[in-house]
Amino acid sequence: MTQDGNAAQYFIERHLAEGRGSNPAFREAFGDGRSLSYAGLARATAQAAGALARAGIRREERVAMIVLDQLEFPVLFWGAIRAGVVPVPLNTLLAASVYEAILADARPAAIFVSAELWPVVEPALASCDSLRHVIVIGASAPAGTTGYEDFFAGAAPAGTAPVSADEVAFWLYSSGSTGQPKGVRHVHASLQATADTYGAQVLGIEETDRVYSVAKLFFAYGLGNAMTFPMSVGAETLLFNARPTPESALDIITSEQPTIFCGVPTLYAALIAHLEAQGGAAGEHALRRCISAGEALPKEVGARWQGYWGVDILDGVGSTEMLHIFLSNRNDDLAYGTSGRAVPGYELRLVDESGAEVGIGEVGELLVRGPSAADGYWNRRHKTRTTFEGEWTRTGDKYERREDGRLVYCGRTDDMFKVSGIWVSPFEVEQALVDHPSVLEAAVVAARDGDGLEKPKAFVVLKGGQGKVDAATLKDFVKERIGKWKYPRWIEVVEELPKTATGKIQRFRLREDA
Repeated sequence: MTQDGNAAQYFIERHLAEGRGSNPAFREAFGDGRSLSYAGLARATAQAAGALARAGIRREERVAMIVLDQLEFPVLFWGAIRAGVVPVPLNTLLAASVYEAILADARPAAIFVSAELWPVVEPALASCDSLRHVIVIGASAPAGTTGYEDFFAGAAPAGTAPVSADEVAFWLYSSGSTGQPKGVRHVHASLQATADTYGAQVLGIEETDRVYSVAKLFFAYGLGNAMTFPMSVGAETLLFNARPTPESALDIITSEQPTIFCGVPTLYAALIAHLEAQGGAAGEHALRRCISAGEALPKEVGARWQGYWGVDILDGVGSTEMLHIFLSNRNDDLAYGTSGRAVPGYELRLVDESGAEVGIGEVGELLVRGPSAADGYWNRRHKTRTTFEGEWTRTGDKYERREDGRLVYCGRTDDMFKVSGIWVSPFEVEQALVDHPSVLEAAVVAARDGDGLEKPKAFVVLKGGQGKVDAATLKDFVKERIGKWKYPRWIEVVEELPKTATGKIQRFRLREDA
């Protein structure tokens, strides 16, 4: 097998050879406006690769990254890939105990930490005996660590390591929507595979685009949005290192003028509520494409967004295991309330418990086959064998296929339950609740009644400024829309829903409270 498959050749070096070195690659929104061109990124990542080699970090060793969305992130990620070292970006919003468990699992040789996160990360490092280097980005380096600038100072630039396209390039840890995060290993070729499929054929990204993704770079969805896709064509990415809010997202859309906005349903709904509270004016913008993933997009949210901005939201489905979106609506083929059709390059199946294909209108588990599937989980052999079945990957999502071929999301396999012997889709009930003008968000789980039978229970977040809504009113509202037997028997109003940092509702935590 040839050894010319390093992803850095395609995503960085190719642009220099083809005359795009002066194109802006990354720019930090707000702040002092730091930026990197593609030529600057090439120089910085070459020096990063040299610094890793000087520090004795060898090919195939791992370096953990607990780094905010700032210029240092792409420099470190691609510098490691250049060197044949494996970067492991981690969620920047975890607790010290979770970092400790992940680091014990990943056993990195080095760790890079943004200074703002150091107080949380520091306690997790004491028990990680694999670490030989701790590098802090930003403020002066705490005792026992090395400053980012000092780590790189004077390092000779290194070339791109010759690797197979099938070698593991990086790891991502799953978001933990169903429990403890798992290390997902991806190969060099998978990055270009997602760019050639979703990026080129659904998103339609172009060199002149400017991308802003509220999903952070440590998340598979954000990694594709803000690095893989723009870097595949020489486009620009806006980075924002703080947690996104409706106010900050709206400010970036109107002041920084991105042409592509990558959001999640939770933030789209919050942005709409914010606009309505401010009188409904969207403001001047340059948006030509908006996408959503992470959770299924309620149809009402998509329709209202289009009404405000004049741009549709292309709702899609992806996973950490498949690296990005493999099922999606398209700009010329969109139906709100559905997840659309297979992205070109991917094949989908819906199967029952015995593995047989289900018919039109029936519910089955979604399986996907495509070029970006992960190499497997780290240290989870049983989970790898039950998720990756030959060329097919089990998603754990339940879907229904409509007569027109589009797929409708029903819920996670472990979220589905039966009422009176009939499957209930939590998402269908949630979508009906969100259609009510007083409800911002909703999550539905199974709870047992006095007879020990499972029935729907809803947790709802009301829109700001709304008074109390009678539970009976919401129940009747759902009955009228989706059927009398599907309505939630119990409705609990909460301030917020438990979510991962990537916006996925953690229904397993709600089941504990139900």
